[in-house]
Amino acid sequence: MQGNTHIVGGITASLAFAQISNDNPLLLVGAGIIGALLPDICHSGSKIGRKFPIISKMVNKLFGHRSFTHSLLFLILMVMVLHTLVPFKAISIGILLGMASHIFLDMWTKKGVKLFFPVSISVRFPLTTRTGSKVEKVVFMLLTLLSVYFSYELIVNLLGTL
Repeated sequence: MQGNTHIVGGITASLAFAQISNDNPLLLVGAGIIGALLPDICHSGSKIGRKFPIISKMVNKLFGHRSFTHSLLFLILMVMVLHTLVPFKAISIGILLGMASHIFLDMWTKKGVKLFFPVSISVRFPLTTRTGSKVEKVVFMLLTLLSVYFSYELIVNLLGTL
């Protein structure tokens, strides 16, 4: 999936979680965007890879693309790092939701992800698409509509408390 689809996926996941959470939705969404881009640090052409080229090249050299940074192991390590270093729960949750949405979306691509890294088996859904395809554009549109819906729900609920 492309960066914009991952961003909207992170926003959607964060806004969906905000429906059942008392956490600040703005913190959740902001962190969700960062988390949605983070797994592609292993790809120098990605949005985050272009911002941090040295780190991106090092991670890619060590692990390759869609392996360690697209795995459950990476998610678990990030839980521990975020729990230790980030004092705001909403930021940690948002980052993790964004990362999880990224991995989920990449499981819809033909290449899949190395979800159980260091085991080298690629995990993907039975129905897949190519990055940048018309199907991805439909996914992007659906995620955008879901984000608008969840935003509307939050605004209505917020106004109801005033």
